[in-house]
Amino acid sequence: MEELIRTATYKALESLGVGDTVFAVEWPGDLKHGDYAVNAAMASAKKLGKSPRDVADQLAQSMRETLGESVTAIEVAGPGFINIRVAPQVISSVLTTAYEKGGAWGRGVSREGEKVVFEYSCPNPFKEMHIGHLMSTVIGEASARIIESQGARVLRDTYGGDVGPHVAKALWALRKRGTTTPDTATEIGEAYAEGSRAYEDDEDAKQEIDTLNTELYAALAKEAEEQTPEEKQLLELWSLGRDLSYDSHKTIWKALGTVFDYIIHESETAPLGMRMVRKGEAQKVFEESEGAVIYRGEKKGLHTLVFITSRGTPTYETKDIGLAFLKEERMGPFDHSYIMTAAEQSGHFAVFISALEDIAPLLAKKTHHIAHGFLRLTTGKMSSREGGVITARELLQEIITRASERNDDPVIAEEVAIGALKYFILRQAPGGDIIFDPEQSLSLEGDSGPYLQYALVRARSILAQASDVEVTEADGTETLARLITRFPEVVRKAEAQQAPQGITQYLTQLAGAWNSFYARERILGGTNEGEKIALVKAFVTTMENGLMMLGIPAPEKM
Repeated sequence: MEELIRTATYKALESLGVGDTVFAVEWPGDLKHGDYAVNAAMASAKKLGKSPRDVADQLAQSMRETLGESVTAIEVAGPGFINIRVAPQVISSVLTTAYEKGGAWGRGVSREGEKVVFEYSCPNPFKEMHIGHLMSTVIGEASARIIESQGARVLRDTYGGDVGPHVAKALWALRKRGTTTPDTATEIGEAYAEGSRAYEDDEDAKQEIDTLNTELYAALAKEAEEQTPEEKQLLELWSLGRDLSYDSHKTIWKALGTVFDYIIHESETAPLGMRMVRKGEAQKVFEESEGAVIYRGEKKGLHTLVFITSRGTPTYETKDIGLAFLKEERMGPFDHSYIMTAAEQSGHFAVFISALEDIAPLLAKKTHHIAHGFLRLTTGKMSSREGGVITARELLQEIITRASERNDDPVIAEEVAIGALKYFILRQAPGGDIIFDPEQSLSLEGDSGPYLQYALVRARSILAQASDVEVTEADGTETLARLITRFPEVVRKAEAQQAPQGITQYLTQLAGAWNSFYARERILGGTNEGEKIALVKAFVTTMENGLMMLGIPAPEKM
């Protein structure tokens, strides 16, 4: 319907000689004012030398003729807005389409034919996944699903630092303990924290860890037959530690409903990145400074960063250069590559993409960084270096335990807990910090994941009892009905703006309208039963599809 309104508005503007006017078609804050509002009169009034109200009157008349019986009212309001109310029969027809389409309802084609690579979560092995990674995992999964909903083929990848100083710190501490076969990811995480403290407090330990870091890179660069017994022993400990870490990460990804197509390691990207940076050095993209290789970002308004240290080891920036090339080599040509990380890494990514632009402009053009905020608890931002990190596993378990107090079924309790966490993260723009309150997140009183889940459970229970009811066309005058018709456009806008919170906020409004309808109407056995069941079916389809796009579970009961 929005496209019909937009087309009618363009036609009306062209009749006045201002067809190039840029305008917005929006939803009024209050449905009492109509289903759509157009600001074209205010946008074109200056060009026409008339008042916005006078222009709005002319545009409204033309739009009434074009839209005909598909609308019941086109009115001028305020300083020159044109408010439009869609005809009930159009609303009713859309609702029928909604439940007949099933899982396809709300999906679009704006990304049809595109291949998109989406990198998110990205916990490092040799550390436990912490609560910050929950932000990236939850927002990244929702964003990937929303892109898929518009027809794109999405390849999910996660990237972990299995080499570098943090790995050397963990391996150093394990060796100091005499541990050759660690048993759990927690044990490895504790070793990392121990090594981090030693690195800060003990100069001898710092030198030993730096040396171990260099030795690990050297061992990885050799073929197996060239490695010394000591190097083989080091690599065995390294390999075991990495595997245990990823086994732990995969458990959490599974609980959150995420499956990655590719898990890429820094040990794979570092050699390729080194080659590309050395090549760029020969082309004067990079330069040597005090034994290190640097990129001077000031030439593009950025800052200087080291890409190869004076010890000859690659930095994160060099590994990311290698990753950019490895993605296309491993996954084939793609249209876009999105990388989601915490906002504190925005400076790093600005310099990395700038350097990539100088050596591979086409690859840089389709590489995009998306920043998210921090997930905080009452104790503030957590630091894994200090060993005081709250792990993702611990937080998830706490929420599940709380949900279990209200749900006897452990499967339902976990679905409610995951829904509570995801909703709390997805209800606001990705760039903002979130202070997570486990108790508030589980509330059934509104503005929570369980609130949406419970609304769906109620509606499904009605449909289960109405299997023999003859369904007729839904009443298109209901507030709930008019909100349901917005769903495809809500999804399209959320994808275009990279804003999953648009869907979250919409579903909350929709659940509120459903609860009002449920409290007011006798659905089963009441008047116009077939109309009401049709509306319930459209609501269930919309809520199911919306929750699926956000990655929020839809329990069968609560």
